[in-house]
Amino acid sequence: MLKVGEKAPAFTLVDDSGKKVSLKDFKGKKVVLYFYPKDLTPGCTVEACDFRDISALLKKKKAVVLGVSKDSVTLHGKFRDKHELNFPLLSDEEGTVCEAYGVWQEKSMYGKKYMGIARTTFIIGTTGKIEKIFEKVKVKGHTEEVLENL
Repeated sequence: MLKVGEKAPAFTLVDDSGKKVSLKDFKGKKVVLYFYPKDLTPGCTVEACDFRDISALLKKKKAVVLGVSKDSVTLHGKFRDKHELNFPLLSDEEGTVCEAYGVWQEKSMYGKKYMGIARTTFIIGTTGKIEKIFEKVKVKGHTEEVLENL
């Protein structure tokens, strides 16, 4: 897992509209990079809608939100449209960015072990260094925590 103070791994992924998005595109802004398990699931929907709802507050703090999961561009588009999301959802189908950020982890449900995305948020500062890491995110109240740390 990455540590606070380290340079955030660079990446270029395709967003929900098929456009390439790179971390370097946001130089000079703070980036809230959040990794989530699956589009259109209850917890991930609440989290995405919470980020959508604080977009004006994020803008005041010169911050942008980027959501990342291994879902396809097509599914991301459906998720965005259904919930009127106002930030990019990035598709990491190959999992290279999830691996680079250390969020592709062994999980357990009902005694069964499997690999999946651990719900994690990174705040990346204007210089490209990681300023804050939220691991094992609990969706309720998470966006408030993010705002407090920007």
